Amino acid sequence: MKKITALFLSIILVFSLAACSGEQSTGDNSDAGINTASESTDASSSNTSRTSSQKENNTDTDSNILVVYFSMPETNKADNMTTEEDNSVVVIDGEVLGNTQYVAYVIQENTGANIFRIEPQTPYTTNHQELTSIAKQEQNNNARPRLKENVKNLDQYDTIFIGYPIWWGDMPMILYSFFDDNDLSGKKVIPFNTHGGSGFANTISKIAELEPNAQVNENGYSVSRDDVQEAEPDIKEWLKGLGY
Repeated sequence: MKKITALFLSIILVFSLAACSGEQSTGDNSDAGINTASESTDASSSNTSRTSSQKENNTDTDSNILVVYFSMPETNKADNMTTEEDNSVVVIDGEVLGNTQYVAYVIQENTGANIFRIEPQTPYTTNHQELTSIAKQEQNNNARPRLKENVKNLDQYDTIFIGYPIWWGDMPMILYSFFDDNDLSGKKVIPFNTHGGSGFANTISKIAELEPNAQVNENGYSVSRDDVQEAEPDIKEWLKGLGY
């Protein structure tokens, strides 16, 4: 099980869920099915604070930067995980976070951004096999799952980080719902993802097609499910390169 010891420096207003990609998995697993990110080593040097007890979907400040993410952890229990569950989450101070969720938190903390979690109106199952089947069916049907809620005051933001796992070699279909519902014209869009071996899998070019009038940054951040637990320094270095 992955464990990351965090020092509480600041209170972030956020909640949780995780990411996918790999060769046949879902959740914050990754790639072939919905993929799982395996984080099986311990990390003990994180210096940032992330807790899901804090307010989810913090969009109350006047920041012009927004972190939007979809994350689908397959468990919320830190103990006795199955392999698939363990692959889809990181555990910080005993609290379970999805892989993509964790990356989103690090970005939010280091940019002063607001944060918004994409959720389906009808919650996904956390059963690995069922979730994998649902993800594939949605993809085959070019489905657009309805969003539980949408971003408020979208005009407030000129920069949007958008994060997701890779499911069956693509973004989860709920990301397509988000792009259908939100016109990001004129905004800087910076993708990030978690995966099981596929990297971005051409999703950056798909985002550019879906948002033709946005400035989609091709220098996104992509991390393997095997490396999420140690990714914080790399995420910070990537953000530094972007000017944050």
